[in-house]
Amino acid sequence: MVPAQYYLLLAAAVFCIGLFGVLTRREALYFLMSVELMLNAANINLVAFSQYYGDLTGQVFALFVIALAAAEVAIGIGIILVMYRNFGVTDVTVPREMRW
Repeated sequence: MVPAQYYLLLAAAVFCIGLFGVLTRREALYFLMSVELMLNAANINLVAFSQYYGDLTGQVFALFVIALAAAEVAIGIGIILVMYRNFGVTDVTVPREMRW
């Protein structure tokens, strides 16, 4: 059996990669992918602790996080499409104010 520390190290690395992507990228699609990496790092932690304690609660919470991530992607893609239609780019720094 793999020790829980390895899973936690993997989750920390994936979370740091996602955080780096959120802080440095300007394209909205890269931003969404980076947020997905951060959510997957949380899932790794939940499942690792679920395995460590022998309880299924962490796996159930991971399923909820996956559902949340799917909803976030659906909303995010819609926002990206509207932003591309209005501004012609997917750079998140271009829109300065909300328009109706």
